[in-house]
Amino acid sequence: MANNTALNSSLTLIKALSEANACNIVETHISWVLLTDQYVYKIKKPVNFGFLDFSTLEKRRFCCTEELRLNKRLAADLYLEVVPITGTPQHPKIGGTGAAIEYAVKMIRFPSGQLLSEHAGRGQLGTDEIDQLADIVADFHETSEQTDENSPYGDSANINHWFVENFDHIRPLLVDDDQKQQLQRIQQWGDSEWRKQAGLMQLRRQQGYVRECHGDLHLGNMTLINDKVTLFDCIEFNPMLRWVDVISEVAFLFIDLLHFGYDRHAYRFLNRYLQHTGDYQGLALLRYYLVYRALVRAKVSLLRMAQQPDDDAVAKQARCEYAVFADLAERFIKRRPIVLIITHGYSGSGKSTMAAQLAEKIGAFQIRSDIERKRLFGYRALVQTGSGIDDGLYTQEVSLKTYQHLKELAKAVLDAGFPAIIDAAFLKTRQRDPFRQLATDCGVPFHIITFQASDQELCRRIKQRQEDASEATVAVLHHQQQSAQPLSEQEQSSAIPINTESDNAGETLLNTFDRYLQ
Repeated sequence: MANNTALNSSLTLIKALSEANACNIVETHISWVLLTDQYVYKIKKPVNFGFLDFSTLEKRRFCCTEELRLNKRLAADLYLEVVPITGTPQHPKIGGTGAAIEYAVKMIRFPSGQLLSEHAGRGQLGTDEIDQLADIVADFHETSEQTDENSPYGDSANINHWFVENFDHIRPLLVDDDQKQQLQRIQQWGDSEWRKQAGLMQLRRQQGYVRECHGDLHLGNMTLINDKVTLFDCIEFNPMLRWVDVISEVAFLFIDLLHFGYDRHAYRFLNRYLQHTGDYQGLALLRYYLVYRALVRAKVSLLRMAQQPDDDAVAKQARCEYAVFADLAERFIKRRPIVLIITHGYSGSGKSTMAAQLAEKIGAFQIRSDIERKRLFGYRALVQTGSGIDDGLYTQEVSLKTYQHLKELAKAVLDAGFPAIIDAAFLKTRQRDPFRQLATDCGVPFHIITFQASDQELCRRIKQRQEDASEATVAVLHHQQQSAQPLSEQEQSSAIPINTESDNAGETLLNTFDRYLQ
């Protein structure tokens, strides 16, 4: 709620600042944003909504300093300083001497039309932006501060509280019986899933996965500056909303991408993020957090309608948005068809490239042996270890450990309810057999995609590789060809051959797995 006296005084202040500084004003429900040619001044409204309290000057000052601190982690060049506003509401001055009557966060003004939400709305959100996002968010999460074990952040009971609160807000605003029944189904699933996953939520908190995150990670809080993605506008007003499990944070962006119709981009983002962090165990909580994030967006749509009850156009749009997000929530409470796929082929045969395309198309998670092998021994993906044939990271012992690790990750993906694509050479029968057995144990279909190309093409691709996790050389290729064990008759029945030199190889592969589309 707002104090009318304070709000009226602030309105006088904003009007005077606008006139004195030739500013354009953008207003949200919690702030005014003053736009000059070069700078942006963000001033908080004197409001108290419970989850957010800007009701006193000191609280607004504190939240301004928090906003600066938090956003400098991701946009240091964008956020400049907290500036006092002095004088009187009728004759204010940004900066100046004397007692502060208000505070503002001063920022560099970035070009208009470059928000990623605007790019997405125009159908222009590219894969380069998605890859940048994945790398930025992964690096950010790995370096963000972990919660203290004595803090309430990330506690499973608190997570449940925020989840359930959505239903308390949504239910009174629904008039359609079908939507009420849908909401009931979602709530029943959420209650059941929380009881199932509460222990894991607590464990991840202890393991350091609850961190001081961004808190509002959607495309409207991301922009392109000189073709580089910049994230801004972290949540400063409520630490409970930013101290979250990192999987909850990526679920926020994932849902936003789906909302814009960028399903393949959503899976591309999350695949790249997980290949960076290795947090595949966190997928067990992904569906819960996807439902939660969709519900939050659904709730916000209805609350906006409730704030403008006499505007029919706003109400119509809000109900349409609610339906979209409610349907997204229901999408993830349902078990979908899943499958275990392993690749098979020599280095340079196109396994990783085409497996990535397939993962994006069917909504699967691609686990790369080249990356996981290095992760097991503390190396980053692109580090060249100098290991040779049967040496270093490529001894039989290390390979055995790597394939065992890949199997554990595959099981984690399947148990979480998603298709898994294990991207490795799988040239030995002893490497392939455990994965066939895993598929049987999990009750899911099993497929082997055999990637093929001519010797000349294999050599050409290997020689041209740059910035890749693989350390294969032409000598490694020749060794593979001499030691590979062919697929058995039983394996042939599960195999799908793909000639990656064919112009329609990608189309053939993607069409083969259409039945696993979500």
